Amino acid sequence: MNWEALLSLKRYGDTNKRLRTEQDDLRLGFEVDYDRIVFSNAFRSLQDKTQVIPFSKTDFVHTRLTHSLEVSVVGRSLGRMAGSAILDKHPHLHASLGYRANDFGAITAAAALAHDIGNPPFGHSGEKAIGHFFTSGKGSEYQSLLSAEEYQDLCDFEGNANGLKILTESRPGTQGGLRLSYATLGAFVKYPKASLPHKPTTHVADKKFGYFQNQKALFNDVARELSLVEGGKTLRHPLTYLVEAADDICYTIIDFEDGINLGWISEDYALEYLINLVRDQIDSKKYAKLAFKPQRLSYLRALAINSLIQDAVQLFIQNEAALLSGALEVSLLDKSKYKAQMEDIIKLSIKNIYQSKEVVQKEVVGHRAISVLLENYVQAAIRTFEGSATTHDKLILSLAPEGTPMVGATHYETLLNISCFVASLSDGKALRMAQDIGG
Repeated sequence: MNWEALLSLKRYGDTNKRLRTEQDDLRLGFEVDYDRIVFSNAFRSLQDKTQVIPFSKTDFVHTRLTHSLEVSVVGRSLGRMAGSAILDKHPHLHASLGYRANDFGAITAAAALAHDIGNPPFGHSGEKAIGHFFTSGKGSEYQSLLSAEEYQDLCDFEGNANGLKILTESRPGTQGGLRLSYATLGAFVKYPKASLPHKPTTHVADKKFGYFQNQKALFNDVARELSLVEGGKTLRHPLTYLVEAADDICYTIIDFEDGINLGWISEDYALEYLINLVRDQIDSKKYAKLAFKPQRLSYLRALAINSLIQDAVQLFIQNEAALLSGALEVSLLDKSKYKAQMEDIIKLSIKNIYQSKEVVQKEVVGHRAISVLLENYVQAAIRTFEGSATTHDKLILSLAPEGTPMVGATHYETLLNISCFVASLSDGKALRMAQDIGG
């Protein structure tokens, strides 16, 4: 991989090369990516999608929207700081090609902003519910009609792959989806592989998959443009490691903060964990003057995030050669000097938040809602595709928003469309539709 290709400004449908030296710095192409994501309907729907706690009415609790915004802010800082060091190391990128540190920040921020855009309602339990429908539910009857890869796409339904589909899928009048720069798309794809083979190596890039079979051609085009293909294998974009680090930093610290604000983790106990992470940076006199819990939390959160940002950037620069060759097999924060402290925080969050009775109970409700929607919509769409739709099927399909892809050109495309439609729903919308349709 090389940085000139990795920073490509190309967009879907371009016939001429976009040069950084010809960009308007007041309206940089990578910043346009960010704007297009912010104004997309898929991004707006994240305001009612679960980050940790489904259906929470508490002001303190983060949704996918607030989480994504915070990840993008951290990602921008990571990108700018790493970009500055990269330009110092490779001065021709600026002197001859015009790239600046802010370009790295803009790419990372846009990819980070979109990192959860394909996630179904009800958090990761939503992904599992869709997969369960095809592995053990009524969706399993369609296995014989699909290739192994197509069936695996559905059984391991992946929010990351759905995100790429949302960002790039052509529709009448909008060819190429949001038409983001290839650099941003490359940084967005955490797992540059198909659903099969399943976890072929222990490399972090092989942990899950990043594109559905009907996005394969587009993904391959992006990968070739960015110089990600080497020796028959597609490598992960180096800036993806910064996007991943931004996400890791935010969910570790801020999910923990939500648990404290909800009273699920005692303040004294929690503050001790945060202090262990930032002990060397604390201004004791300033901290002693903070009279209220929100102030203390905010201070420690800011210190923790800053410490992790500094560490992640240092690791990125130290491992640049491994990143460019695809040899770094773990995430940046897996190599962090704060790894032990982060693991302690995550263990406490798992016990007190992710596995809490309230969260599990609401995930059960979400699982049932998604199952009801899939049962009804898959049946209606498949019968329509096969030419045997009933009046009820037509009514069911008519409830989807205008222009939503439903019945495709194949069984696979139809099943994937329905899965992605259900994944596009907010928590509240999914629950209401399931109640209206199936009780």
